[in-house]
Amino acid sequence: MGITTAKEAAYDQRVVTFGRLMGAANRLEYLLGRALETECGISHLMFEVLLIVGRAGEAGTSMRAIAQEQVLTTGGATRLVDRMTTLGLVVRGSDPEDRRVQLVRLTETGEETTVRAARVHVENIQRFFLDPLPADHREQFAQDLRTLSHFARDALPRLR
Repeated sequence: MGITTAKEAAYDQRVVTFGRLMGAANRLEYLLGRALETECGISHLMFEVLLIVGRAGEAGTSMRAIAQEQVLTTGGATRLVDRMTTLGLVVRGSDPEDRRVQLVRLTETGEETTVRAARVHVENIQRFFLDPLPADHREQFAQDLRTLSHFARDALPRLR
């Protein structure tokens, strides 16, 4: 019943299906990421961080929250936010309630870049991600992806 040869492994429907998911995700990441870089001058990861910070509003969000949401180390999040600060997209400051915590907020340029990038991104999501799917499958597919994403998120160890 189990996999006993490399050929069986290569043709196992679960392995093939997951491989297709990863292949599609990698190709879509490339296509949509290149469009953001070309048209907006930011990486896809920077755009994701802009969205996280944008959701937090005026209060801002912590470096730890950015790291956890993007599955980055706190050092990786710090380096990324440093680059975004240099580009004038975000500012960092101390939390008035806990000076040890750094809060990240959008600048006016960050707000404008987020809106411009979102317009580009939505157009490309429609073109490359939704339009190829049958219209009557899209809602269920989105729900299934949400389920998988939440399950995987909850299975990850929490950063300390």
